[in-house]
Amino acid sequence: MTHILIVEDEERIAAFVAKGLRAAGYTTTAVTSGREALALVRKGGVHLVILDLGLVDVDGFEVLRRIRDDQNPVPVVVLTARTSVSDTVAGLEHGADDYVPKPFRFEELLARVRLRLRAQGSTGEVAVLTHGPLQLDLHARRMRVRDREVDLSAREFALAETFLRHPGHVLTREQLLSLVWGYDFDPGSNVVDVYVRYLRRKLGAEHFETVRGLGYRLVDAEARDRGTAGAAGAAGAVRV
Repeated sequence: MTHILIVEDEERIAAFVAKGLRAAGYTTTAVTSGREALALVRKGGVHLVILDLGLVDVDGFEVLRRIRDDQNPVPVVVLTARTSVSDTVAGLEHGADDYVPKPFRFEELLARVRLRLRAQGSTGEVAVLTHGPLQLDLHARRMRVRDREVDLSAREFALAETFLRHPGHVLTREQLLSLVWGYDFDPGSNVVDVYVRYLRRKLGAEHFETVRGLGYRLVDAEARDRGTAGAAGAAGAVRV
């Protein structure tokens, strides 16, 4: 299993990133200090580091420099509110593999993480998610319903991926907002309902079940219908 180290001293952001990465199939460890991060990287078993620059003890640039001084090639994605050109250049010159400015969208961060892991040959995840007639190719970024390819926007793709990673589970609007729209989402927004409506229109309304008062659930409508038909046939075959 691919292990991602999150080095972030804002607990809310660290928890949000960890939750999203676990939903995407990764294991995570979150620490708040540069010293802890260096100890874990040197211990081994870390496949990628997400690194904030403004840490409580050791500056993120120094953490990055020490990782590279150890000749450690682990991919490092810098995630920071420092967005000046000079900071971006400094991060890359110190050995960062990618640079994501805050505020950020989780889907963008996840795409960067996957890109760096693929470059290392250690994705640690399933390439294609399937549920009933729905098939989502994460690498090719393609969605298919049976033999039909469907065009999805980036946000629709991220929402479809979230459902396909949790088939049969009830996902609340708050969970979907957090996972797909980001840590600074508006809890009063109806954007989830709007985008579920888009997916129903493109992929088939029968796949997305509304659970009143809670949220939505991805179902295998064909399997459910087969089961219902089978039960009805068995009942009809009873002899008195």
